[in-house]
Amino acid sequence: MEDDGMRGTRRITAGWAGVTVLGVIVGYVGVLLANARHFYTDDTEAQYVPLWLTVGRHLRNGDFPGLEPQRWMAGNYLIEGQASLFNPPQLLVAAIAPSFDNMVVLATVVKLAYSIILALGVFRICLAYRAQPQWAAVAGVAICFSGWLLFLDQATWVLGLAGTAWLAHAWASAVRYARGRSGPIPVFVFLFFTITVGYVWPGVEAALMIVAVAAGEWLYQRSPWPSLRLLLAAGCAGLAGAITYLPSLLSSEVTWRVADNSIHNDGFMTVPWSESLSASLPTNLPSFNSWFGLIQPFPIVYIAWFLIPGLAFVDWKAAAKSAREISGIAIFAAITLIWTAGPAMLGPLRWPARVLPMLAMALLLLGCVLLSRHGSLVNWRTRGAVAVALVAVLWVRAVASAPYDRIQVHLAAALVVIALGAVVTLLYAKWGPTAACTALLATIAPIAYYQVDESFPHPMSWSLPESRSEAAARFPDFDGTTLQLGNSQAFPGDAKNSDGVYTSLVVGFSAEVPGVEYVNGYTPIGHRAFSDRICMFWEGSTCAESLGKIFEIEPKTGKPIVDLMKVDRITLMRLVYPDVRWHPAPAGWHWVDYPPNDKWIWVLERDSGPISTTNGRIAATADGVDAVSLTESGYTSTARVSSENGGRVTFARLMWPGYRATLDGRDLDVEAVDDIFVSVIVPAGTENAQLEVTWRPPGMYLGIAIFSLGVTGIGALQWWFVRNRRRSDGLLLTSSVSALGDGEVVDRPRDQSSKVLAR
Repeated sequence: MEDDGMRGTRRITAGWAGVTVLGVIVGYVGVLLANARHFYTDDTEAQYVPLWLTVGRHLRNGDFPGLEPQRWMAGNYLIEGQASLFNPPQLLVAAIAPSFDNMVVLATVVKLAYSIILALGVFRICLAYRAQPQWAAVAGVAICFSGWLLFLDQATWVLGLAGTAWLAHAWASAVRYARGRSGPIPVFVFLFFTITVGYVWPGVEAALMIVAVAAGEWLYQRSPWPSLRLLLAAGCAGLAGAITYLPSLLSSEVTWRVADNSIHNDGFMTVPWSESLSASLPTNLPSFNSWFGLIQPFPIVYIAWFLIPGLAFVDWKAAAKSAREISGIAIFAAITLIWTAGPAMLGPLRWPARVLPMLAMALLLLGCVLLSRHGSLVNWRTRGAVAVALVAVLWVRAVASAPYDRIQVHLAAALVVIALGAVVTLLYAKWGPTAACTALLATIAPIAYYQVDESFPHPMSWSLPESRSEAAARFPDFDGTTLQLGNSQAFPGDAKNSDGVYTSLVVGFSAEVPGVEYVNGYTPIGHRAFSDRICMFWEGSTCAESLGKIFEIEPKTGKPIVDLMKVDRITLMRLVYPDVRWHPAPAGWHWVDYPPNDKWIWVLERDSGPISTTNGRIAATADGVDAVSLTESGYTSTARVSSENGGRVTFARLMWPGYRATLDGRDLDVEAVDDIFVSVIVPAGTENAQLEVTWRPPGMYLGIAIFSLGVTGIGALQWWFVRNRRRSDGLLLTSSVSALGDGEVVDRPRDQSSKVLAR
């Protein structure tokens, strides 16, 4: 039975876990006071939140949202991956998203939840390495407000935040499983969540983390078997999670991300190792090449002000005795430090600066675990002098990065760091680690407020409308399918607001917020042929030549591209096409002064009215071919066809790998018209036959098979774990009874007994 001491320890640990949650909430309040829109920035507003609305709408209608043909190259969510269609937590987010009117509130709530999950994950890792819960709380809160996470993953790339949160729990569970304190299922579940968010970086980082932990546990336990079991459990999670990426990998030949095994380094988004020397100065603006030029506009390499100065207060001789036990953290820190410096591209993986959150996590874990277990004030004068010297190095490195007008700012920050360090040290000396850690936690939110306030407004913000109802009220009530021609990079900065360009222009998936249907969307993978044919970019922008391209005649069908796409309306950005309104409209189209007095767009509509809802997705038929749509879904077009001499039926569907066609159950070849449009040749003599064109993601059956294999494998590992634990408990009970009979008390940790059994 659990004794009073153990119950007391559990209560203390639970209390500090609560403090961790509170610390994250207070930090978020600080950030929101500086910038209420901070968590609704860039890709969050133009891609992720609108995509949640799209997926949520489908889920509520009872559909699985794999493909939306009318969105063209941005509508293949299974190949895209970042719709997170196999990730249960993200499906829950999508399911609740349509219930929110305010998109800023939705984004902030979701990111707060993920940040709390991340903080508690780091808290668990610290406990797994036997840190005190006070220091575990410090590490958990601090990681959420480290530079890259605060200004990029939390502000914009939310799936990076989500993947990192689940990775942290996978790490903690991996250590516990390797040491016999927990089973393999938590490792499997958290790794599966990490992989299936659809953002490839956390998945790759999780694989490296598992390798580092396995290597560290082999060194610590001096036995390969715990590490081998861990690798097997992680492998099962990898098999199960592969279903997220198989469609994309097997479709890469038609995308921008065609399989590329090249390795090169142009220096873009690579972070020199010397930047680690400024990881504890809150004002530092690091120097490396990115979209912002050489000097970054915010402190994205910042980790925590106390991390580097705190190294002076570690008893390194005592810490050397723990080196094997925490070697997994050090190995992962070394791997991530090397990776952040390049190369800039490893096959499809680009921009190694994205690994900075992993480096921050590893270094915070090392620092807090060492301070917890081996912190010392012996020879405090010498240690204090070393800490001040380390802060001086931080100041010099920060000045070297951005020396022109920030020398005094950096000096003030260095003095604040020294003063805070002195206060924390005095608290530690007088009242112990609880007081010191409480003081450290109290500093995190004010620093986050200062950093966000200094960078206001976020330089990556689109400033899209916050309210769905307000956006719908101000946006034109366009019915049918609209294609926007224009360049969002040319939006005037002072007009990026609900009263400016967003009264009639969209960017990325933002059309989903007012609830209108646009071809334009956001896709990092694209479709090469479609993109080249109409000159469309990743966030839905087009080049000036697009207007001519979409009206070019496709020779096999004799129809213009815009007709084959079944577009009802074209809006043209006036800044790109200032004089086009004064030219005659293309044949079959007319200019519309709608919405009245709008200064941002010109509008073309069809003379015949909308065609997107006429005859399903059938876009063109050859002479002598009669095709009538019967049913339509995202995946399938079914039609009744007749043709005495045979001929082509062309569909307004983008030719993704995975299409097949049948005629009354017999297979037909699927052909690509202009490398873009799905088409089939109906044989001569066809009469009232049923033609069915269906898309299934490539590798679907393979993905299901290996998913099943992964689940079966983890089931076997769990059975083995339970079996060995029962044997272990039996041996412990027998040995305890024997010892008590001899008048002795036996207290053997479970992980030690498991190690004995493994040997």
